[in-house]
Amino acid sequence: MKGVRLFRTIQMKMSIIYVLLILFAMQLIGVYFMQVMESSSLKSFSNSMEYEASLLATFAAEKLPEGAREAAQTQEEILKAYDDLRDIAKFSSADTVQIVDADGNIVSTTDQNASAVLGHKNNNILISRALQNTKDNEQTLMDDLGNRIKVLAVPVVKDGKVLGAVYIKKSMKETYASIRRINGIFLSGTIIALALTGVLGVFLSHTITSPIKEITRQVTSVAEGRFRQRVRIQGEDEIGQLGKAFNYMTERLNEAISAGEEEKERLASILSNMSDGVIAADEQNRIILLNHRAAQMLDTDPRRAEGRGLRDLVPLPEAWYAEGSRDEEHRTVLELAAEEGQEPRQVHVALTPIHRRDIGITGAVLVLQDVTEQMEMERSRREFVANVSHELRTPLTTMKSYLEALEDGALDEPELAKRFLGVTRNETERMIRLVTDLLNLSRFDSKQEQLKMTPAAISDMLEEVADRFSFQLKQKGIALVLDIGEVPPVLVDRDKIDQVLDNLLSNAVKYTPDHGRIVLSCRDREGAFAEIGVEDNGIGIPRKDLDRIFERFYRVDKARSRNMGGTGLGLAIAREIVRAHGGTIELESEYNQGTKVTFVLPYGEGSEPA
Repeated sequence: MKGVRLFRTIQMKMSIIYVLLILFAMQLIGVYFMQVMESSSLKSFSNSMEYEASLLATFAAEKLPEGAREAAQTQEEILKAYDDLRDIAKFSSADTVQIVDADGNIVSTTDQNASAVLGHKNNNILISRALQNTKDNEQTLMDDLGNRIKVLAVPVVKDGKVLGAVYIKKSMKETYASIRRINGIFLSGTIIALALTGVLGVFLSHTITSPIKEITRQVTSVAEGRFRQRVRIQGEDEIGQLGKAFNYMTERLNEAISAGEEEKERLASILSNMSDGVIAADEQNRIILLNHRAAQMLDTDPRRAEGRGLRDLVPLPEAWYAEGSRDEEHRTVLELAAEEGQEPRQVHVALTPIHRRDIGITGAVLVLQDVTEQMEMERSRREFVANVSHELRTPLTTMKSYLEALEDGALDEPELAKRFLGVTRNETERMIRLVTDLLNLSRFDSKQEQLKMTPAAISDMLEEVADRFSFQLKQKGIALVLDIGEVPPVLVDRDKIDQVLDNLLSNAVKYTPDHGRIVLSCRDREGAFAEIGVEDNGIGIPRKDLDRIFERFYRVDKARSRNMGGTGLGLAIAREIVRAHGGTIELESEYNQGTKVTFVLPYGEGSEPA
């Protein structure tokens, strides 16, 4: 397996390709060289034989006269000439050279048994063709040992007459041996060249693969999150440029990931601190993200909610899950169940699909906005408008009816006219009080009310309010008890606090039956606050109405309250005044047992409005 892995490396592949290319080139060159060398050697061998045969034929033409068989000296002269030619042509002992006359009879030979062949006729086809003065009479044969032999016959011509022929049979063993030696030398050179080429290929491929390996290690480091390492640039070639590009890419990637992480942390911080709930789901409607506000609204754990179905947590309309409506935005208001003893929460739900280019819808984002308070405020606003309209319409209707009666003739009756005018004046004062109270509340809501803070003694304010209501208390036979403790002066707006005391004591007198009892108390709380209380033993307030008792125009018994001349704004104005002083106000009551209203005010100049 290690060897297999070795051949998968670029270095080994490049080395093998380099060696194979060199081998292929050398093979082509070698084949061409061998063919050319062999052809040249054989051609040189043939030209040498032709030259030797021609030279021998020239000498034989001088020594081989016409009718040589009748001349006794011819054999000896020809042999002598042959010996001279042999020395010139350097024939080997293995070569055969024969000279034949015009009839084909052997007149001279280099055979060792010359006596046995001299005078005999040589019937070789090449000699016959040479005696006919035909050129290019050569042939390559194989001997018994498998060696190649070259046979050549050249005519002996004198004055245009063929006097005989020269027959040469020469071995090509040495020529082919030389060719094989050259081939062996070339093969050895090829092997040595391939070995050197392999070593050089490994070295050259290492210079290429070494930077690639370093880039690979850097890629692994980047994949593991290490972006500080850099590729060493070892040149200005393509690999060096690749290394520079990779280093630049690593820097940009590090910057992009850092920016992405910062953006992710920023987004996580925004989601965590959003006042609205955010839920992200995938294309299978499985929850992939849930911020803390959404978890609070749905009363679940964010970690356990991830991976659950969206339907399991949010009661969305089934039409939203339909295939045709998944790419549409949806909005509605849902009512989420609350814990026992609490009212359900009203939540505005907005669903927006997530689109990804070339893919389509990959999920959805659900935004949950708690609109319980807004809807409650809207309800209060509608009730407020209705109450103001009703409170203004009632006295206006009364005034209109009495004025019409006066116009119709009641004005002529002094007693009746006086009574009608008194009713009209009372209704006018009632509207003036209502408008004044509304203006006071409006100034507090818009933060335009300016308090004139001065030190005041709580005991003096309680005694004065008791004096102001002494006549009403005496009429109903109500006993007023002042329970004043040791309280230092308080920095307050005296007129505003008197208004609070008047409103509270007025309510206590109204809703306390005859011969009842009211207690005005004052205590020090923790050395920082003055605690003032108004307690009666009147009809009290039902428990269900306690949470809304400070709302504007809210009345427990609307008919009776209106008959008593109340506007329904007294407690609301008292709460705003106390809050503007940096204090708090609260109410405790039991139906048919009595009510106690307590408010606290901070001492000194260090107090700030809540």
